[in-house]
Amino acid sequence: MKERLAIIEGIRSPFCKAGTAFKGMQADQLGAIVVRELMARSVLNYNDIDEVIMGNVAQPGHAANIARVIALQGGFPSTTIAYTVNRNCASGMEAMTTAANKIFAGEIEIAVVGGAESMSNIPLLLSAQMSDFFTRLMMAKSLPDKLKALLTFRAHFLKPVIGIELGLTDPVCGLNMGQTAEVLCREFAITRQEQDEFALLSHQRAAQAQSDGRLSDEIVPVPCAPDYKHIQHLDNGPRGDQSSVALSKLRPYFDRDAGSVTVGNACPITDGAVAFTVMAESTAKQRGLKPLGYLRDYSYAGLDGARMGLGPVYSTACLLDKTGLTLDDFDLIELNEAFAVQVIANERAFASDQFAKQYLHRDKAIGVINRAKLNVNGGAIALGHPVGATGGRLILTLLHELRRRGGQRGLATLCIGGGQGASLALEVE
Repeated sequence: MKERLAIIEGIRSPFCKAGTAFKGMQADQLGAIVVRELMARSVLNYNDIDEVIMGNVAQPGHAANIARVIALQGGFPSTTIAYTVNRNCASGMEAMTTAANKIFAGEIEIAVVGGAESMSNIPLLLSAQMSDFFTRLMMAKSLPDKLKALLTFRAHFLKPVIGIELGLTDPVCGLNMGQTAEVLCREFAITRQEQDEFALLSHQRAAQAQSDGRLSDEIVPVPCAPDYKHIQHLDNGPRGDQSSVALSKLRPYFDRDAGSVTVGNACPITDGAVAFTVMAESTAKQRGLKPLGYLRDYSYAGLDGARMGLGPVYSTACLLDKTGLTLDDFDLIELNEAFAVQVIANERAFASDQFAKQYLHRDKAIGVINRAKLNVNGGAIALGHPVGATGGRLILTLLHELRRRGGQRGLATLCIGGGQGASLALEVE
């Protein structure tokens, strides 16, 4: 990047498990609440913003180009342009890096970026047989033809296609995300106990962060539909009472016979939204603004979809080559916890000379990830993973914690369904 991207302000909603606090709210509603609050807290006004770019994965049918809907519902005038990006789990990051590209290309000066997802409201779909039945019925002209079409109906046509299950399955390799986690489990010989221990650590750290108020700085409380009497102040995934005994009792979910990935050592399906104001560092200086932090540079990388969980090691290798940084240069690391086994596999791949030589075309390993600086406030296993917003949450949490600790540089990275990785080098003054 020609200069750093200044991240002026950032805010997010609580992250809530699907079917709980935000089940009555669509992704555009959550996004609009966060954007409106962002602008209310901002030193900038609506007319200062050139474009709104939001990440979203499920693409709700009622809100085509959801970024535009979020912008208008969030208080922006109709003259504000907006569009939606989708890079699966990295969509929130894609919104920011796309804005950086447009800013440094001179197309825009200031943007609002972020992501929103309501996994509660990903719909059930009609089966192909039911769709064909309705088509035959609608095309029938005469009463006999309509009766003939009706007689073709079978009860099994009513079995729905589960939209979220379809969306979390890679159509190329044919595996759902949990099955790709089992692939890594076998490749790196990771035990069930190791996974459960990591999941427990995530909950313990997240619960402690909530208790200490460390996450409150980044969260706007949200009134919950339909009556808006209850106000959700915190993420509802962390469990302070989580235990290794409780985790060990859960059955494998994706491979019932020989697997070890459970709903306890995987991230929950989640609803949430996040938003930032961004501009070039030089613009921030001209305006006399003090940013929350900066994006120094970023990299995306591709890999085999069946091993998609290893995306962070691939994209981080690219980022380090691009910037000249080393893993030791980062004071903190946020690595998204899609699955405990996926994080552990990345830890081992980062530290492996053999992996580096075989897959990364490097002479030696990238380095050892110190867990003392990894996901220090817990991760998605506890906090949740609303896929369109998670990339933004990693950035926001990391910048706040760097400032809190007096650190300088952080790495935000995640795996991306379908076989990609994203890595961002972030800095604070």
